[in-house]
Amino acid sequence: MSNARRSQEEIAREAIKHAMKALRKRHLMEEGAHSPAFVALSRPIISQGSEWKEKAENLEVELQQCYKAQSRLSEQLVVEVAEARAAKASLQEKEATIGDLQKELTQIRDECSQLKEDLEEKLKGLELIVGENQELRKQLEEMTTKANNAEAENKMLVDRWMLQKMQDAERLNEVNSLYEEMADRLKASGLEKLARQQVDGVVRRSEDGAEYFVESSIPSSCTHKITAHNDGCGSILFEYNSGKLITGGHDKSIKIWDTNTGALSRTLNGCLGSVLDLSITHDNKSVIAASSSNKLFVWDVNSGRQLHTLTGHVDKVCAVDVSKVSSRYVVSSAYDRTIKLWDLQKGYCTNTIMFHSNCNALCFSTDGQTICSGHVDGNLRLWDIQSGRLLSEVAAHSSAITSLSLSRNGNTILSSGRDNQHNIFDIRSLEVCGTLRASGNRVATNWSRSCLSPDDKYVAAGSADGSVYIWSVLKGDIVGTLKEDTTAVLCCSWSGLGKPLASAHKSGIVCIWK
Repeated sequence: MSNARRSQEEIAREAIKHAMKALRKRHLMEEGAHSPAFVALSRPIISQGSEWKEKAENLEVELQQCYKAQSRLSEQLVVEVAEARAAKASLQEKEATIGDLQKELTQIRDECSQLKEDLEEKLKGLELIVGENQELRKQLEEMTTKANNAEAENKMLVDRWMLQKMQDAERLNEVNSLYEEMADRLKASGLEKLARQQVDGVVRRSEDGAEYFVESSIPSSCTHKITAHNDGCGSILFEYNSGKLITGGHDKSIKIWDTNTGALSRTLNGCLGSVLDLSITHDNKSVIAASSSNKLFVWDVNSGRQLHTLTGHVDKVCAVDVSKVSSRYVVSSAYDRTIKLWDLQKGYCTNTIMFHSNCNALCFSTDGQTICSGHVDGNLRLWDIQSGRLLSEVAAHSSAITSLSLSRNGNTILSSGRDNQHNIFDIRSLEVCGTLRASGNRVATNWSRSCLSPDDKYVAAGSADGSVYIWSVLKGDIVGTLKEDTTAVLCCSWSGLGKPLASAHKSGIVCIWK
C-alpha cells in the first residue's frame, strides 16, 4: 500500500515537473514572440520621457503661478469681504438715517400744514387790518383837513390878535409919551418933591399909588467879597426893595446876606440837590429854589421852615419864577422838556407844557397871563398860562439861551445866550431893540444869568474870565468892567434900590459892587 502510494506521488511529481517545463517553454515562446513588440514600445517611451519631464516642469511652474494667483485672489477676496461688510454697515446706518429723515419730513410736513393754516388765518386778519387801516386813513385825512382849516383860522385869529396888540401897544406908547411929558413938566415946576415920599433915597410910592425908582448908579468897586458857598454859587437874587441878598449854592444850602455889612442873616436847609435857580414872592415871605434833585423847595423866610416840596419833574429843575400878580403861582422848567405851573396854596402842579427843546430860563409877564421861556435851541417863546398854547416865538440866539430878565414896565425882555450876545426884545412884537456884545465877554454855562438895572438903563453880565461887564442900553456901549475873582461869573443880580450889584462866581465867592 505504501509502495502504491509512493508511486502515485512520484507520478504526480513527474507530472508536475513536466507541466512546469511545458509552461516554461510556452513562456519562453511567448517572450520571443513579444520581444520585438516590447522593443518597439520601449523606444518611444524612452524618447518621450524627456518631453514629459519638461511638460511636468512647466506644469509645476504653472501650478506655482496658480497658487500665487490664488493667494492674491484670496487676499483681494478678504479685502473685498471687509469692504462689503463696511458698506453693508454704512448702508444700514444710511437706511436708519433715511428713516429718521422720513420721520422728520413727516413732522415738518405736519408743521408746514399747520403753518399754512396759521398763515391763512393771519392773512385773513391782515386783510381785516388793512381794511381798518384804510378806514383810519380816510378818517385821518378828514381830521387833517379839519386841522388845517382850524390852523388857518387860528393863524388868522393870531394875526388879528397881534394886530390888536400892536394897536394897543401904539396907544400905550402914546400914553407913556404923554406921561413922560407930564412928568418932565412936574420936574420942571418943582411939584415932584411934593408928590412923592422919599425914604433912604428911594421913591417908594406916590400919593396915587404908582411906583417909582431912583436911577441906578454904575458900580465901580467891590465893597464885600463873601465866601458864600463851598462848591460854587449858582444863583443869587435880591429881596424886593431891600438890600438883602439870597444865594443858592452847589452845597445844597440857601443863605441870606446883609449886603451893607456882608454878614450872614439866615441859612435855609433842606434842599436835596445843587441850587440852580432862585425866586422870591413879592411880599418877601417865601423863597423857591430849583434844584438838581428834580424838585422845587419852598421856605418861609422869617421862620426858615420848609413849606413845600414840589415834585413832578423827572430831571434837574433849572429855572423858576413867581407870578408878578399873585404870589400863589410859580412856574418852573426842567431838563425833562416840560414847563410846569404850580399852585403854592394847593402845593401841586396845575398845568404842564411839553416841548421838544429843553428850557434854560423863564419868567412871568407883568400881567401874569404869559410865560416867557428861553430854550436850548436858541428860541424865545411866549406861552398862554391858562391853555398852555404857544403864542409866538423868535430865533433869539444862534446857541442856547441862558438867561431872561424882564424890564420893570414889562415891555422889553433881556435874553443872553451861549453865542455871547445879549439881546433886548420888545415883548409885544418880539422885535430886537438892541444887541450888546464885548470881545472879552464869554458866557460860562447854560444857566449863566445876566440882569437889567432897576431903571432898565443898564445891563450887567458875567464872563468866564471872572469879569462883570456893564452896558448902557441906550448907547449899546460898555460903561464899566468889574473884576475881583478869576473864576467864571455864573450870575448877576441888581438890587431894586438901584444899588448894589452882586455877582456870584464858580468858586463860591459873591462880590458886592457899589
